[in-house]
Amino acid sequence: MLLKTLIKPKTFLTTVTENTTLQAALKILEEKDYRCIPILDKTGHIFRGNIYKMHIYRHKSRGGDMNLPVTTLIKNSTKFVNINSAFFHVFFTIKDLPYIAVLDDNNYFYGILTHTRLMGMLSQSWNVNLGGFVITVASRGERGDLAKMAKIIAKYTSIQSFISLDSQDSEMVQRSLFTLPKSVNEDLLKRIIAALKRKGFKVPEVEDLTKEN
Repeated sequence: MLLKTLIKPKTFLTTVTENTTLQAALKILEEKDYRCIPILDKTGHIFRGNIYKMHIYRHKSRGGDMNLPVTTLIKNSTKFVNINSAFFHVFFTIKDLPYIAVLDDNNYFYGILTHTRLMGMLSQSWNVNLGGFVITVASRGERGDLAKMAKIIAKYTSIQSFISLDSQDSEMVQRSLFTLPKSVNEDLLKRIIAALKRKGFKVPEVEDLTKEN
């Protein structure tokens, strides 16, 4: 489920309606220096899609009629999520879009979730500023592996954050990334890695966040 604090509500957005001309939309996009803006229906409730500045430029350069409505060049008409959508659905829907439209429970346009804000939230959850090392632990993804890894690490230190990634490597189907606090020094890190290896886990990568920052 999306956090409402991540969504920029409609009242704070610049939008156009479906009967806005391409010329009028281009003027707004240029004045605001936006890549694109949402298109709503005449009532201002229903999301119709997005209008991109680059598409208007292309249309204009080819001698296209600038008095046509923005729906002539409408894009992303199916690119939206519900305010109650699962996080992973949102994450994979937004992809390379600058933002994804968010609808409320009545399927009315509620606002947008920008790519930048989503990535910022993920960055905060990574706890990069508070972490010392990130260790990648490879396993076969068997039942209980995560609990075993966490238990081993917890014997030596707390876990700042965690993320699991699927691997394309045929021998290691899952990679678990543990962010360890800055209090962990290199000696303690070596002991943690050794303990993981004794239990059959591999640690193919260690990143020093203090050097990155």
